[in-house]
This record gives sequence, structure tokens and C-alpha cells, in this order.
Amino acid sequence: MDMGQPTLVRWIEIDSPVGPLVLLKADGRLCRVEFGRMEERRAALTAWAAEHGLAGDFRHAPDDPLLKEAAAQLAAYFRGERFRFELPTAMYGTPFQKAVWAALAAIPYGEVRSYKAVAGAIGRPSAVRAVGGANNRNPLPIIVPCHRVVGADGSLVGYAGGLDAKRRLLELERLAANVARPLANVL
Repeated sequence: MDMGQPTLVRWIEIDSPVGPLVLLKADGRLCRVEFGRMEERRAALTAWAAEHGLAGDFRHAPDDPLLKEAAAQLAAYFRGERFRFELPTAMYGTPFQKAVWAALAAIPYGEVRSYKAVAGAIGRPSAVRAVGGANNRNPLPIIVPCHRVVGADGSLVGYAGGLDAKRRLLELERLAANVARPLANVL
């Protein structure tokens, strides 16, 4: 990327069973999923973009092929028909955050892990709080499934979209996984 010219950020807004979502793209890759409406989130997104050297000039792009594909894959996920996302992504963060996000992406659909288990998975078993912080800064919730991380006792704790959204996502995955597994045994 040319440091003299900030990268333009394109976006669309979609409705979902967990509320409205803003999908953002930069450099040909999905870079952010934000809970809420653009008008509510613009200031926070502008600060996030500046922090990562992206343009504060967001362009609404309802016909952008990548954003349309991301919306279609999310819709299929919410219908219980998609268990993995296949999209080019850009994860802006520290090396530690990226390691946590890679561990989140490895949590299978329909399963959960504790923050402690994620810390262990990245080889930093004492970094439980730092894992929680990285989880909180995940730029691609749902796509990178931070909702699959729970407290050590299995309780639902912290989620950018709210605990009700986290609960709904986990219930959706549990229901879809229970339907898909018996079908896989038959086929």
C-alpha cells in the first residue's frame, strides 16, 4: 500500500437475526464486520481506519462483488447452511492479536472453547486476560468466530454484539450442527 494515499474503505449494511451489520472492505479484502448501523458506528470506524492507515473516506458500495459475496455467505450462515466462510480477509492487529484470531478461526462450528483453552492453543497459557482483550478487538466477528469463546465455567461473557447475539449465534450453530451431523452419517 502506498503510504501517501490511504486505502479507500467500501461498505454495505445488512440486516441479520442478530441485528444490523456493517461490512467493510479495503484493498480487495473484507476487513471489518461491525454490529449496528453505519450512522451509529461511523465515528468509531473512522478512528479504527485511521489507526490502521486506512482512509476515513468510507464509500457505500452496495454493488461491490466482495461485499455482496460476504453478505450472501452470512445469510447462508444464518440459515444454518454455511459452516465456514471463504472470503479474502485483512486482519489489522498486533502479532499477538492475529495469533488469537487464528486460534478462534480454528474452533469448529458448533463448539466452544474457554479463554484459557485459546491461550493454551497459542502457547501462552498465562495470557488469559490478553486473549480476552484480543477477542474483544476481533475485527471480523461471526466470520472469525469469537462468539465461540466462553468463560471457564461455560458462562457467556463479553461480546461486541451483546450477550443476546452471542447466545443466538451459539444456539443457531448448535441446532444446525445437530441437523448436519446425522445427515452426514446417512450420506
